[in-house]
Amino acid sequence: MHRRTATAELLAILTVIVIAALIYVGSRGLRDFDAALIGYAVGTTFAAVGLVYRYTLWIDRPPTRRYFRAGWRHFLSWKNFRRYTLLIPKAWVTDIFAQTFIFHRGALRWVMHMAIFWGVVISLAVTIPLSFGWFHLTLAGQNHYRIWFFGVSLFTFPLGTPMAWSVFHVLDYTAFLLLLGVAIAFWRRSHDAGFLATQRFGFDLMPLILLFAIAVTGLALTVSSELWQGRYYAFISLTHEVVVVTWLISLPFGKFFHIVERPATIGITLYNTVNQDAERSAGGSPVAGCARCGAELPSRQFVRDLKATLDDLGQRYDIGERGNLQDYCPTCKRVLRGDAYFQLMQKRFL
Repeated sequence: MHRRTATAELLAILTVIVIAALIYVGSRGLRDFDAALIGYAVGTTFAAVGLVYRYTLWIDRPPTRRYFRAGWRHFLSWKNFRRYTLLIPKAWVTDIFAQTFIFHRGALRWVMHMAIFWGVVISLAVTIPLSFGWFHLTLAGQNHYRIWFFGVSLFTFPLGTPMAWSVFHVLDYTAFLLLLGVAIAFWRRSHDAGFLATQRFGFDLMPLILLFAIAVTGLALTVSSELWQGRYYAFISLTHEVVVVTWLISLPFGKFFHIVERPATIGITLYNTVNQDAERSAGGSPVAGCARCGAELPSRQFVRDLKATLDDLGQRYDIGERGNLQDYCPTCKRVLRGDAYFQLMQKRFL
């Protein structure tokens, strides 16, 4: 455990150094760094350090370590690269960007995830470069603005055009996306019996409340500048900054950490595909079958690795003549558990 935490701490320190160096270089020696955004920069750095620290500990756990290494081993194989060239890009599109697996569970649920996911991702893609001084805009003449990134001029665009309005209000678009997703999430969590029974305020509801507050205060900044002649702008901007920084600080330790964990499933997709194809080419069944009902399980290698991981953790699931619990599908595991309860309790079971 000491080795694991020492590695995580070292990587966290390196993260701070790298971010500080990138801020200095990207802002041209802090000349393009906006001191008014320093709160966002500090909050983002803290979030990055927390994410690296927790992700390192997560990766080093026996279950994730085994599959993480196997996924990278298959990914770095030249043979696999030639054979599965499009597998990883396709998985990124379907599993990360489009999240089609959620659509199969319900269209409304998919819309909710898409709105929150893209609202958060686009907001961060705009806010982080701005707060680090990597990205800024300057006047180019009297009627044009120039966009700079890392001190390099990208392009100019005329003022008073739809494009100019969209550039200046891109965070308003993401705020409306967030409000849509958060509204659906609150509706589901107030009507679904399963959520009502299991949800926790700090873990499940507080992140949504923070996103709602971020979207509302962000839109209030636009309302203040466009409709209220700047009244209350200082108070609203400070409130918005406090809420955003609070969300950033909570990111490594809350529900939204799964956004960082999710890309690791791409390696599992490659891992399963390679193993299934290898077993198929060897003349065997491409997947393992449940020992009770014959339902498909993941690849046989996956089942073997799962047993080895549980063995590393000191957990034994041998069930005598019936073999090992990991040889059964989830449904049959529940049947076996119910049967075991019945054998133990007999007539008192009911």
